[in-house]
Amino acid sequence: MPERLHPVNIAVIGTEIAIAWSDARESYLPLQKLREACPCAACCGEPDALGRVVPPEVSHTAASFELRGWQFVGGYALQLTWGDGHATGLYSFPYLRRVAEA
Repeated sequence: MPERLHPVNIAVIGTEIAIAWSDARESYLPLQKLREACPCAACCGEPDALGRVVPPEVSHTAASFELRGWQFVGGYALQLTWGDGHATGLYSFPYLRRVAEA
């Protein structure tokens, strides 16, 4: 069974986050792009009883793009804490990789 993709090193370099992956590849993501890609329900919306998703109106400040910290969630995701206090997004490792490659 192949090993699951996971970060082996993470660092903030200026306005980017650098991630070294378990498959020896590296990703460099602008913090603003990463915050704007937050997958939480407060940023993306959530389906109603009929499955319709109405995206919420999200506004950002300069602090919204300041990464204050992160923690691993299980063996599958990072939870990022932003300068404006937002910390509900769980960025799965495959999702982070997709955002980086987009």
